[in-house]
Amino acid sequence: MSVGNYDELFSVSSEVSDALAEGAPIVALESSGVVHGLPYPLNLDTALDIDKTIRAGGAVPARIGIVDGRLVVGMSESQVEMFASTPDVPKIGNRDIGVALAAGGHGGTTVSATLAAAGRLGIEIFAVAGIGGVHFGAEQSFDISADLVEFSRHRIAVVCAGAKSLLDPALTLEYLETLGVPVVGYQCDDFPAYYSVSSGKPNPRRMDDLREVARAARLHWQVGNGSSFLVTHPIHGEDALPADEIYDLVRAKHKEAVAAGVSGQSMTPYILGQVGAMTSGRTAAANRSVLLSTSALAADLAVTMKAST
Repeated sequence: MSVGNYDELFSVSSEVSDALAEGAPIVALESSGVVHGLPYPLNLDTALDIDKTIRAGGAVPARIGIVDGRLVVGMSESQVEMFASTPDVPKIGNRDIGVALAAGGHGGTTVSATLAAAGRLGIEIFAVAGIGGVHFGAEQSFDISADLVEFSRHRIAVVCAGAKSLLDPALTLEYLETLGVPVVGYQCDDFPAYYSVSSGKPNPRRMDDLREVARAARLHWQVGNGSSFLVTHPIHGEDALPADEIYDLVRAKHKEAVAAGVSGQSMTPYILGQVGAMTSGRTAAANRSVLLSTSALAADLAVTMKAST
């Protein structure tokens, strides 16, 4: 690893450092999903396949995580394998970064923490299967993901398949509007729902040309906006799960979680794990599919945005 001109908090791989210096396309990736997403070794295989997909698209993958008290940008294969095979690596959001770095251990960065690190280095593209958002019942719980707040702080184009399935799509879109975060569906009318093609709610805008998407993101920032630019694209139809089935399961498991005293950061992995078990593992296959498809599109967008500068 080489740190180049970055401060002591960062350890930037030579591949990412060279790409930054040359102005080459880069796609940032989170690491909490490696630890707390798919089971081992599927999580490892999927993470490595994501890297291959991004490279095949002409961009450089920059998976971000905390290793030995430093923010690693461009995690090595051995570091990814260590995260994949160590389930007790903690999940680190943006609020946890300082404490985690001071403690000197490891941490899998969530969307919010990954955006903070990527934004610091000037990486313009981030790929994730599903963003955080507003939870069902947030009127009482105030359970709103820090991802949304972080989108308001960084000029990064975020490629995703909508919000995670345990979230309220209508309230998530409303909150994004409040924060001034554009949401554009690439070749899709409906806001996707992670495992499902549609959440039943429309994207505020649709664009069918990736060059137009890249230009829109640039213009959003050039006029002075400091927020992210959200690009949604759904899971492949043949790999998708019915939205009604998933939402019914999520609501049922959410009630069970509340009754069992589950809260905070434990809520999302608990519900997703329960839904996965109830669908006989179909969510794992859908998760892998959407991770690969969003990564491929993010690489294409990263290349297109660099070509337009």
